[in-house]
Amino acid sequence: MLKTSAEPAERGPRQPSPVPGRRAFRIGPASGVWRTRDVLVPLAATFALFAAIVVNTGRGDFAISVPEVVEVLLGGGDFASRMVVLDFRLPRSAVGALVGAALGLAGAIVQGISRNPLASPDILGVTAGAGTGAVAVIVLGGEYGSVSGPLAEIGVPAASVLGGLLAAALVYLLAVRRGLSGYRVLLVGVGIQAVLSSLISWLLVKASIVDAGRAILWLTGSLNSSTWENAAAVGWALAVLLPVALVLSFPFGALNFDDDTARGLGVRINAARAALLVTAVLLTATATSAAGPVAFVALACPQLAVRLMRTGTPPLLASTLLGAAVTVWADVLGRTAFGSVELPVGILTAALGAPYLLYLLARSGKAKRT
Repeated sequence: MLKTSAEPAERGPRQPSPVPGRRAFRIGPASGVWRTRDVLVPLAATFALFAAIVVNTGRGDFAISVPEVVEVLLGGGDFASRMVVLDFRLPRSAVGALVGAALGLAGAIVQGISRNPLASPDILGVTAGAGTGAVAVIVLGGEYGSVSGPLAEIGVPAASVLGGLLAAALVYLLAVRRGLSGYRVLLVGVGIQAVLSSLISWLLVKASIVDAGRAILWLTGSLNSSTWENAAAVGWALAVLLPVALVLSFPFGALNFDDDTARGLGVRINAARAALLVTAVLLTATATSAAGPVAFVALACPQLAVRLMRTGTPPLLASTLLGAAVTVWADVLGRTAFGSVELPVGILTAALGAPYLLYLLARSGKAKRT
């Protein structure tokens, strides 16, 4: 019996539809298209991060060559080299890498859900909230440079995380109106950041000269006193929140479109935005508690990843790796590029990020005129 054209033909396993210029593939129930940049950029960022850690660990008064650092990292080396690398210098690089990774991922999330390349957790007031919590403990609980009394039990890192979460909760409560608009969240965040910055200034004026000095040093964003305990706190946060962000990558990509299109793709917009915002806030607050405010990493690294991978939405994994690499290389420059003067990593990232922010502003204005 001959089959007519109206009858469904017997078919084998369904093949993915071809995409012009890209090679399609299928692995089990999943299918996609091959993009070489999706592999090369994360690999290059990982190599840059490893190189930065090796260089940063080997430089110092007791210089250690690159092969010796690699040997220690692989489990070898003599006693002196192992003690210098593993006990004194590697915690600094580890904290820098983890803080940069958390900020890069948080910045990618905020820019993606707000559809704005100028958005970052700094603008949402989260960083200012974390700074307010830390400065309040230093100033109100400090006695000649130390934290004492009941506030000592809270500690600067815990107060920083608590301040960031409270600031984010305040922004959410003021911004939510029959849903959560990314544009409204940014406007409220700018206002909250201004109020909290004024509160930090008032606390510094009220503080003694010793406490004010400690608070200002913390506010510059420094890795000088980094320990394995600091690295563990940020590492646990990333271990939990990075998989959460990758699981939410589909609604994250859908939020790049308008709300009607995202709903048509089956995405619950408000729930997805809230979950992603909470993830970004926790990442930012934890990173800030470990090293202080490290400026512009969350703003610049997602946009750098967009340009390298040529995507419309900030890629989450590439932004994470680039944030880690940029932060550790900035620390290398701060330690070694100015002779005997050592600059905090937050000053280097601010100096490198400010011109990039001006570039984005100029590019945004040019795009609106054309």
